[in-house]
Amino acid sequence: FFFFNDTATTEIYTEQIVGSVRCVQETDTRVTYRRRKSYNTRSNRIRKVKTPGSRITVQYYRKNSNARKCPITGQQLTGIPVLRPYQYKFLKRRERTVSRAYGGNLSGLAVRDKIIRAFLIEEVKIVKRVMAQKTKQ
Repeated sequence: FFFFNDTATTEIYTEQIVGSVRCVQETDTRVTYRRRKSYNTRSNRIRKVKTPGSRITVQYYRKNSNARKCPITGQQLTGIPVLRPYQYKFLKRRERTVSRAYGGNLSGLAVRDKIIRAFLIEEVKIVKRVMAQKTKQ
């Protein structure tokens, strides 16, 4: 604690009245980065944390992850965890994918549409072939 008179006030001090004496406790919250990068970038975001020993130290935030999305429908792929891209490397194969055709790449709705489209295209080909045979006869 520091003692001072009424005229000397600074922004980095907070006042506390103890008995009849005014005491000041230093609350300077300046910290330094713990890593080599010294710029305030998106990958270098920090928060200040007070330790049990009353020191103010730095904790780093992790970047937010985006869910994997289907390129056709744009909806989130179900059954796939939301992680940073590098973290998928450490997952088992069954955790990275879904066990069906195009699992982990396309949504179920997109796969269903692909199957129906392929079936209808084949049907059109068969109808054309039948019509061509009827016109010959």
